Order: sequence, then structure tokens, then C-alpha cells
Amino acid sequence: MPYRLLDDAPTADVGFVASGDTLDTCFQAAADATLAVMLGNPDALRSRERRTFTVESESVDLALLKFLEELIFHKDAESLFLRVTHVRVDHRGEHWCVDAVAEGEPVDPGRHLLAGDVKAVTLHRLGVRRTDAGWEATVVLDI
Repeated sequence: MPYRLLDDAPTADVGFVASGDTLDTCFQAAADATLAVMLGNPDALRSRERRTFTVESESVDLALLKFLEELIFHKDAESLFLRVTHVRVDHRGEHWCVDAVAEGEPVDPGRHLLAGDVKAVTLHRLGVRRTDAGWEATVVLDI
């Protein structure tokens, strides 16, 4: 065989579980976790620019995926790290809608400790579920 797979190669994914008393706080926690994977010192992030966005999907799981993908999009397209400052998740008719406000600033390697370069939110293990304590989301990010 002209090749072999490495068993000890580093993984290209980071996973987390986010939780909250409400669906809004659960989504907020997932956004905070995603930022922490990208930025080693998220407390250094300043609120210099603001973005608002709305995403929707027929399932709450995919609404979370689209919501987190917005943060990744701004990082990639605008070199802009964003922290979500407000999020509202509603079930409207047959769709889950997420309205969000995020604030942040352009990437500054002199102040920002760059961590994982998140490429995407994966479907692997993606889930949002109600628990006795509120809500819980499982997310795996491709880095």
C-alpha cells in the first residue's frame, strides 16, 4: 500500500456542551464557547463594532448551527471577532428564529491571543435539548 494513516495525528475538532436556564442563555453560552475556542483571551475583546443578524431554520439544532456560523463568517470575511451581547430564540410558526446582536473588533495579533482557527460548525453530535435544569447544546467545531 503506497500510504498509511496516522493513528496519532491531531484531531481537527473541538467539542463543547453549553447550557442555560433558557434557550436564549444556552445559545449565548454556545456563542461564548465558540469565541473562546477562537480567541485565547476573550476578555481582551473590545466593543468597537456592532453587527445584528437573524437566522432561522425548521429545527432548533440547525438554528444554533446557523447562529454560530454567523460568528465564524464575520471572523473569516471581515477579520472581526464578535461577542454576542444579546440573543433571542423564538419558535415562530414552523421555524426557529434567532435574533442576535454582537459586538467586537478587528483581529489584532498584538492584543489578541489567537487560538483555534474555527472553520465551521459540524453536524457531528450537534444537538439542542431541554433538560431538568433548562437547555443544553452539544456542538463540535471543525478547526
